[in-house]
Amino acid sequence: MHRATLLALSLTLAPPVVASDFLLDQPVDCALGQTCFIQNFVDRDPSPAVRDYQCGGLSYDGHKGTDFRLATLADMAQGVNVLAAAPGVVRGMRDGVPDVGPTAATEGKECGNGVVLRHEDGWETQYCHMKSGSVRVQSGQRITAGTILGQIGLSGKTEFPHLHLSLRQNGEVVDPFDLSTATSCGENGKSLWQDPFTYHAGGLLGGGFNAAVPDYSDIKAGTADQSPLDAYAPALVFWAHAFGGQEGDTLTLTVDGPKGRLVDHRTTLSKDQAEFFRAAGKRLPTTGWPPGAYTGTATLIRNGTEISQFTSAMTIQ
Repeated sequence: MHRATLLALSLTLAPPVVASDFLLDQPVDCALGQTCFIQNFVDRDPSPAVRDYQCGGLSYDGHKGTDFRLATLADMAQGVNVLAAAPGVVRGMRDGVPDVGPTAATEGKECGNGVVLRHEDGWETQYCHMKSGSVRVQSGQRITAGTILGQIGLSGKTEFPHLHLSLRQNGEVVDPFDLSTATSCGENGKSLWQDPFTYHAGGLLGGGFNAAVPDYSDIKAGTADQSPLDAYAPALVFWAHAFGGQEGDTLTLTVDGPKGRLVDHRTTLSKDQAEFFRAAGKRLPTTGWPPGAYTGTATLIRNGTEISQFTSAMTIQ
C-alpha cells in the first residue's frame, strides 16, 4: 500500500499568486449549506488568535485547510463522495485507518485515510479523513477534476465527519478563498474557486423532535429525531444542532401546533462554541397532544441579524 507523506508545514501563507490558470472545483458531492457545511477555514492569524478570510472565527489556531463537514454519522454512513478539485497525478494515498476519530492507534496518522494530488506549477491538494475502505485511486494515477477519490469519513484526528482539504504551492500553505497575504480585515484577494462559495459565519446543522432532551451522542449520530411522536409521548421536545457559535449569539426555539404556540424559548451563548445543541419543550398535558401539524423552528441570531434558520415539521395522529 502506498502511503502519503503527511507534511508538517509552516503557518506562513504563500506569497500572492498572480496570473494563474489553476482553479478548484468543489471537492465534495453535496449541497453546501444544506447537506454539508464549511465549519473551518485556514487560520490567517499568525498569533494564537484565530481569523478566517472574512475576519470571522470559523477556524482554530494553526488550521491549514478547509473543513467540509457532514451533520451526522448517519450522513457519513449513507456515503458522500470526495472529488478531485483539479486535474493532476496521485502523489500518494492511504487507506485502512478506522473511522473512530483520534485514538492511540491513529497517532502519526492525523490525516487518516487520504490522497495527495500533484498539479502543475507546484500546486498540491491533500484530502484527509476519508472513510476506511473508500479510497478509489492509486499512486501514479492521472486523474481529471471531479474524479471520485473516496468518501467523507471519520478517520485520523477529527471529532466529526468531514473532508479536510489542504492546498499548497511549492510546499507553502495557500488559502483558496483569499490569495492575498493581507493581515487586516476587508482586503480580500483573489479566490481560486471556479464557483465562489457563499460565506456562512456559523449555522444550523439540523434539528428535530423527541420525547425527551436527547443525548448529544444521539444528535451527532443522527438518531435523535423521533418524529412523529405518539399522542401520549411524555414530553414534546424540539432540539437544534449548530456550529460556529460565538459569545453573545442568540438561539431561539419555537414550536407551533394545532392550537397555537407551545414553545417559545431563547438562549444566549456565554462563550464561543464550535459545535453545540439546545433543546426546549413541554410536558404531556392530561388530555394528550392535540392531533395535527406541528412545526419546530430554530433561528440563530448574531448582533441582531439572523444568520441561519432551520424548520422541522411533524404530524401527530
